[in-house]
Amino acid sequence: MNEAADWAPDWAQAPAGWDWLAQDEDGRWFWYRTEPIAGFGGGVWRSNSRNQQYAGQGQSNPAWAESLCRRDQ
Repeated sequence: MNEAADWAPDWAQAPAGWDWLAQDEDGRWFWYRTEPIAGFGGGVWRSNSRNQQYAGQGQSNPAWAESLCRRDQ
């Protein structure tokens, strides 16, 4: 198992009220305050810059569009 490829940010590190997490194709993870939209032309999730915050770097992910998850409510 490649642990680096499977790495994802820990929800304990998410800012309060930031209930979405997604990974861009280049491996960067971001927290989102509002649900982002997949930008297929660039391999990134899109949201107003005030509603996204860098969460960490993982391996590049060709299945990035499947990475969006919501914090358990």
